[in-house]
Amino acid sequence: MQRTLKRHGPVSEMTFLGKRWTALIGPQACEVAFRNADKAFANGPGWGELVGPFFDRGLMLLDFAEHHQHRRIMQGAFTRDRLRGYTGALQGPIRRTVEAWPQAERFEIYPAIKSATLDIATQVFMGGADLAGPAELARVNNAFTDCVQAATALVRRDIPGTKWRRALKGRRLLEDFLRRHVARRRAVEGDDLFSVLCHLRDDDGEAFSDTDVVNHMIFLLMAAHDTSTSTATTMIQLLGQHPDWQERCRAEALRLPDNPTLDDLDTAIDLDLAMREALRLVPPVPVVARYTVKDTQVLGVRVPAGRFVVVALHLNHHQTELWTEPSKFDPDRFAEPRREDTHHRHAWDPFGGGVHKCLGMFFAKAEVLSLMTHLLRTRRWHIDPNYRAPLSYTSLPYPKDGLPVRLMPFTREVSV
Repeated sequence: MQRTLKRHGPVSEMTFLGKRWTALIGPQACEVAFRNADKAFANGPGWGELVGPFFDRGLMLLDFAEHHQHRRIMQGAFTRDRLRGYTGALQGPIRRTVEAWPQAERFEIYPAIKSATLDIATQVFMGGADLAGPAELARVNNAFTDCVQAATALVRRDIPGTKWRRALKGRRLLEDFLRRHVARRRAVEGDDLFSVLCHLRDDDGEAFSDTDVVNHMIFLLMAAHDTSTSTATTMIQLLGQHPDWQERCRAEALRLPDNPTLDDLDTAIDLDLAMREALRLVPPVPVVARYTVKDTQVLGVRVPAGRFVVVALHLNHHQTELWTEPSKFDPDRFAEPRREDTHHRHAWDPFGGGVHKCLGMFFAKAEVLSLMTHLLRTRRWHIDPNYRAPLSYTSLPYPKDGLPVRLMPFTREVSV
């Protein structure tokens, strides 16, 4: 796409999955799609082409008035007070997970984090292991993976042995799993996200139906599970390759309490800078999809109705016009006085933009920073500076080799 930008400009055409797509590259083109002033760009049909059958009617796949109504209700699940509660609930599962990781010359960190984020999602989003045992949770994990990986499947039919068939089966498993527990969650109010969604009402008294709750839970679990896994994995790789930044972040983590609160994490400036840089270099969602419901224009170029559109967010993160040495790991680029992310409002968009900007981005930050804090306080790790992760894009970006690290214990020195 970088070559496409130089050759064809910020608005060009491409073929993907046998269909014509318009590619929007650069912050100015992205801004047109996100601002959506003429209401020409719809999320549902765009994402629906990729993951619609598997994440049907999740918040990201709703549009216009219906999206506004559902988002207005769901905002109640992500207030500052709710986030404080979720952050408190994160600490136990994260601490137990990190403590169980062994000292090893070669420890594949990606599958370990993926398992950890599912455990966290079980605790914080669904209220704990009372919903399922380890075997069923493993099936749920596999179902999410199947649903996400089907987005890039070449064979998009319900045919035995295909990714599409596995994803359809996974969606049914997730629906059955959640529907079994809706009535119990409606009966008693709780602090987990599942319970919160069952009881939320907006100012007009509107609430989610059982089907709405199931649809939103499936999407939110995927979003929290896979995006946090990707971000934490990238952050661990980069800190393992840059020991100066690992020590800088460790010093900050050691100043925090054993179980940091949301307010504590807000003071973790260096950890936040490192996370932002990880999100810039390897955003969990590199592109977003749209579909034109009527003719429109982007920077003077006509885009006809009925066209699939890809908004290439990740390329904005690597443009030399916006970033100094964009391929370099340099978290201080986000600090004052540089603030390179302010060169354009869409220079850095790891959480998307416009009315569909990620509603859970502050929870994601709390989850990733909590995980990194516990890891930094108990472990050191090293990765060859010349290592380049063999990333797979069959789903959200992940290292095909599992990201092997040298994992060592860290013991805080005690002065006497």
